[in-house]
Amino acid sequence: MKDSNAIQTEINELEESMLNPYFWNDKNHAQSVIKKIQELKDELLGAEKYDKGSAILSILSGAGGDDAEDFTAMLVRMYTKYFDKKGFSYALIHQNENDHGGYRNISFEVSGRSAYGLLKNESGVHRLVRISPFNAKSLRHTSFSLVEVIPKFDKNSDPIEIRPEDLKIEFSKAGGPGGQNVNKRETAVRIVHIPTNLSVHVATERSQEQNRDRAMEMLKGKLFKKQEEDKAKIAAGMTPTKSTEIEWGSQIRNYVLHPYKLVKDLRTGVETSNVDKVLEDGDIDEFITAEQNLSLGNVL
Repeated sequence: MKDSNAIQTEINELEESMLNPYFWNDKNHAQSVIKKIQELKDELLGAEKYDKGSAILSILSGAGGDDAEDFTAMLVRMYTKYFDKKGFSYALIHQNENDHGGYRNISFEVSGRSAYGLLKNESGVHRLVRISPFNAKSLRHTSFSLVEVIPKFDKNSDPIEIRPEDLKIEFSKAGGPGGQNVNKRETAVRIVHIPTNLSVHVATERSQEQNRDRAMEMLKGKLFKKQEEDKAKIAAGMTPTKSTEIEWGSQIRNYVLHPYKLVKDLRTGVETSNVDKVLEDGDIDEFITAEQNLSLGNVL
């Protein structure tokens, strides 16, 4: 595969050819050049390190109580439908489910070509506005969930160094649905990176060692993502922060079900009134494509 510099050079050459006053005389050639430029831009996005690999997608409930945990379940349905459309496979890593089908937090490993490249810009706070099904007075309610997407690292990919003294490691019993203990041994692992307060929790593997290895891979992914975000903020003249608050004012996308229906991405301006195709069918390609183009514009 070409490196990003070679891809960018080819894009520049093709775009320069479009400045020729006779360029549009041959419309078939002009349509093929435009198509080639878009293909190269897509390839440039995918050329970033880890973009063509698998991802870890986590969703954490924020402000909103039962409604936020139910919103997290709605996002789980949206993303898993999207994975199915893309032909991605996915496996549960950890879940903390409440007693009415919502999730306090949940994590998946998503495997497939360019899974991380497609999903990485979904990271951020998502906001839902609707009539609360948990409120006897049927009042309008706002709830928030945080989506985190990190690249999947394996044992042979070790870009992040972590000092043992910077880790707090806890073990617990792996619980099943409804709080039942499916394993009496303490196989579940939670690791906290003390300097950043980043944490991961893995409970689905059979042994404590397997859960610990998976948790370390996830922690490295989180640290990598934080480093990349901090670099971007510094380049933009902003101050890196320790964590994102899952609340009003920090959202990247709104899902409004009442008093009107609208899903709108606040970064790209892309919106649709067909909320069912988004939340129920996982049809989020237009949002992801716009996010990719925005990222590409920041790179070029």
